[in-house]
Amino acid sequence: MSRSESLAAYLRSHARRRLDRVESNDEGRNARSALALLDAASYAASLPDDDPLLCGLEKSGCFGPHGCDDFDPGEKGDRLIRMWAGGEPHELLLALPGVLAPHP
Repeated sequence: MSRSESLAAYLRSHARRRLDRVESNDEGRNARSALALLDAASYAASLPDDDPLLCGLEKSGCFGPHGCDDFDPGEKGDRLIRMWAGGEPHELLLALPGVLAPHP
């Protein structure tokens, strides 16, 4: 699986979780978040593996120490993705390296 496919799969899984959440009075927050994550997943899937956004995530350790593992943003990156409420897809990918410390 390529890095772009791995990232897209990770974002889609979070979108599905948001769609499955049932909260009274969420005023559509979970649905909006799920749509934003699906949009980001579609964007990520279209990126070539040498795209600067993916290279930044690799440098942050999101694809393991050698850059060839499945996407894993760690706890802080996961929190950012879980709380993503919307925006341009590239904004999420740009924000991730800023909250991440390199993985060992």
